[in-house]
Amino acid sequence: QVQLVESGGGMVQAGGSLRLSCAAASGRTFSSYAMGWFRQAPGKGREFVGAIRWRVGTTYYGDSVKGRFTISRDNAKNTVYLQMNSLKPEDTAVYYCAAALFARPLVTRPGDFDSWGQGTQVTVSS
Repeated sequence: QVQLVESGGGMVQAGGSLRLSCAAASGRTFSSYAMGWFRQAPGKGREFVGAIRWRVGTTYYGDSVKGRFTISRDNAKNTVYLQMNSLKPEDTAVYYCAAALFARPLVTRPGDFDSWGQGTQVTVSS
């Protein structure tokens, strides 16, 4: 298990941008197979946003964010980013970072991930 910390959430107007970051707490380094982002709006289930397989850099995105959100990683900083552009009010949610510590065929479901952050709130106003 790795303790993850998200940052970069906040409030933005529709059409704006935010960048979320996720790293291990206390700057700890760790090895992960993949990192993912999920979100959860009030009264809804946890929704897959995107993921990146750390070594090869392959990325995956949920249908609702394709073309607007981009996942990237900084190997030196052991940090994963979620760049969110063209934000919409329906993107409002708590965003969670997650780490898959072991290889697996899928990295798009909550159950594919072993460690989670506490979440950061993103609010998009119309």
